[in-house]
Amino acid sequence: MILHLDLKDNGYDIIIEHGCLNKAGEYLNLNRNVLIVSDTGVPFEYVETLLKQCPKGHYLLIEQGEVNKNLDNYAKILKELCDLRFNRKDCVIALGGGVVGDISGFAASCYMRGIDFYNIPTTSLSEIDSSIGGKTAIDFGGLKNIVGTFYQPKKVLIDPDTLKTLSERHLYNGLVEGLKMAACFDEDTFDIFMNEDIISHLDEIICKSLLIKKDVVEKDEKESGLRKVLNFGHTVGHGIEVSTDDILHGESVALGMLVMASKEVREKLLSIYPKMNIRTDYDIDVKKVMEALRHDKKGNDDGVDCVVVNRIGSFEIVKMTYEEIEERLTDCKEVMGR
Repeated sequence: MILHLDLKDNGYDIIIEHGCLNKAGEYLNLNRNVLIVSDTGVPFEYVETLLKQCPKGHYLLIEQGEVNKNLDNYAKILKELCDLRFNRKDCVIALGGGVVGDISGFAASCYMRGIDFYNIPTTSLSEIDSSIGGKTAIDFGGLKNIVGTFYQPKKVLIDPDTLKTLSERHLYNGLVEGLKMAACFDEDTFDIFMNEDIISHLDEIICKSLLIKKDVVEKDEKESGLRKVLNFGHTVGHGIEVSTDDILHGESVALGMLVMASKEVREKLLSIYPKMNIRTDYDIDVKKVMEALRHDKKGNDDGVDCVVVNRIGSFEIVKMTYEEIEERLTDCKEVMGR
């Protein structure tokens, strides 16, 4: 399947095809200097598969994990591009998950004021969500994604076969983003999560999630309105993520969705989480979460635009004060840990 994200001059194709990593040279312009950025959690055979298709290919590995989406690794990528004498006709390929995509895209957007960037996601989270839409960033000062740009890739290759090497925890961690979009837009897909075997519907969940995000980004590329809906679960989730030990991004979002859901929707989410091995018994420090939230880029002195889901398949964007958010989080702690 090929989807086209229509952003006029910044539009691009999203290729979803089993085995397309082995045919990257057919879809991407690799006949130039190419820097493949990946991390230590990605099977190196994926890097080798790409290098074989690049006449002038180079690679750079960073350490796995959100903590490595930092200024030092951003500078490391830029130094590599300088040392290899990349020019404006060359390109960067992000091969990995959301961390790799975010930091590589940010470096590509800044080097020589912008060079071509391709995204080849290899995790469920990045294949479902972060690989399209053009958000690039690094974390800084303990704040998630606080420094970054909107910079669209030239093309995205999604090979579902790469998900076979993920652990179960990381697979479900990414699928939370699909659940998020289903809760806001698609009752039928939400029903898959509730009543069907999730993994057997993996391809369908990926495609439907991408169609939803594509439609939202086309209508609001730089998050001035509708695109805020993609933050369902993220407003509180980001605060949970940076203040809680041993929790992944999707797992944090899952908890954040509970906070911004009606009682009816919350009960449905809580019935799904055991199927996805999503824990709800973390020791959440409300004060630390709120401290992080007050520094989040989405907030201001008046509060935060929060996405609330009262009924599956629909959403509201509601301006909440920090006190109102803290009250919802405190109340929600009572249902966590069941």
